[in-house]
Amino acid sequence: MQQGIGSKIQIREMQISDYEQVRALWMTIHGFGIRSIDDSREGVARFLKRNPSTSVVALADGRVVGAILCGHDGRRGCFYHVCVHEDFRKQGIGKAMAVFAMKALQAEQINKVSLIAFKKNEVGNHFWKSVGWTFREDLNYYDFVLNDANITEFNK
Repeated sequence: MQQGIGSKIQIREMQISDYEQVRALWMTIHGFGIRSIDDSREGVARFLKRNPSTSVVALADGRVVGAILCGHDGRRGCFYHVCVHEDFRKQGIGKAMAVFAMKALQAEQINKVSLIAFKKNEVGNHFWKSVGWTFREDLNYYDFVLNDANITEFNK
């Protein structure tokens, strides 16, 4: 476990036992999209089994206040569902979690990491640019739904 930003914040690997608190955090984030299958307890357990050391949580007095699902395909890492509770933003928690996850990826010999941020996510887009991530304008992002039951619902 890594001591984090202040003595009250700890950054560590995410475990499936964190799921209920992580999901509760997701539900507090305005505009956050949650998939019915991928973001269920079973879906997250499957993701963590495949990527056991790269996802991260931030804890304040034992309560999850930040999380990143992070995995890789053997070539490139990817961040999913990066969030910090609104009451804990602008304290370096997001950056500390990102660094923790990137070091975990480097330990697995992954040399590049990417993420997708919704265009309307002004807070997230500002954050990623401010900590040195490159905004790509030279590519298009495509996806294809393989399971129509995996519905995305957005928090209001």
